[in-house]
Amino acid sequence: MMKIDKAPVPLIVPNPDDPRLTERVTGTDQTGAAVEIRVPVERPLTLYLNAQEIVTMMTIGDYPEYLALGYLLNQNMLKYDDVVTEVEYDDDLQVVVVRTEHHTNFEAKLKKRTQTSGCAQGTAFGDLLEAVESVALPKAELRTSWLYQMTHAINTMPSLYLEAGAIHGCVLCKEGTPVCYTEDVGRHNAVDKIAGWIYRHGVDPGDKILYTTGRLTSEMIIKTVRMGIPILVSRSGFTAWGVELARQVGLTLVGRTKGKRFIALSGQERIVFDQNLAFVEEESARHKRKGEDRDD
Repeated sequence: MMKIDKAPVPLIVPNPDDPRLTERVTGTDQTGAAVEIRVPVERPLTLYLNAQEIVTMMTIGDYPEYLALGYLLNQNMLKYDDVVTEVEYDDDLQVVVVRTEHHTNFEAKLKKRTQTSGCAQGTAFGDLLEAVESVALPKAELRTSWLYQMTHAINTMPSLYLEAGAIHGCVLCKEGTPVCYTEDVGRHNAVDKIAGWIYRHGVDPGDKILYTTGRLTSEMIIKTVRMGIPILVSRSGFTAWGVELARQVGLTLVGRTKGKRFIALSGQERIVFDQNLAFVEEESARHKRKGEDRDD
């Protein structure tokens, strides 16, 4: 049980050695030889808001409190000025309950879902677009030196992806330094954990950069804007609606960020080109993700 009160802001980084997050399985490789590999786990987590069941998510199971809070925030079921009195997680039942001071009832809203392009049960609700229309993102800058510093740090940091693959990551950065790095089977889960971390610890999002390994879709743009983060970066590519939404709300959108390369399709006025590319190394093949040349 976790009471929602002021707490020190922890640095969150992947823990690939956590035995709860992967399993070893045996199989056969292309030569017919027996192999054993590590694969990420998937386990259900059922979220309740007060007495109402909201959703069952498939997740690797770490940081359930952050995931629950972030999901509710990014689905506009919880406001940043709402008072959360308690988050209770039961590991045996795989249930997390978020309790608030005010009464909640989202029966009608739960009937109005749109399946998104995100993997592993990503959903967006009909009023989310209305919720971001009034958001004014803060003025900020993105120095290219920070961009290369943070991508190098992210690519070389121990992670579940490097150990087991089949997973997405999202990283909140301050200038060129990662401060909250989360992973999950779906990129929407990873970014929801960051939203929950921001809310739980009262972190200022206005001077932060959000990095994701997944595509820059409408869902990712909406969640980034709802968190109040002005800059979104991905090693993958874009969707047309994602770009359109980013331009409408003034979000700096940078994709296909690999080695020396990147492409900005929105909010280019925030970018400060202060890095000499002669001193930037190309990305190691070890960090290349399956299918990313096709923006998968």
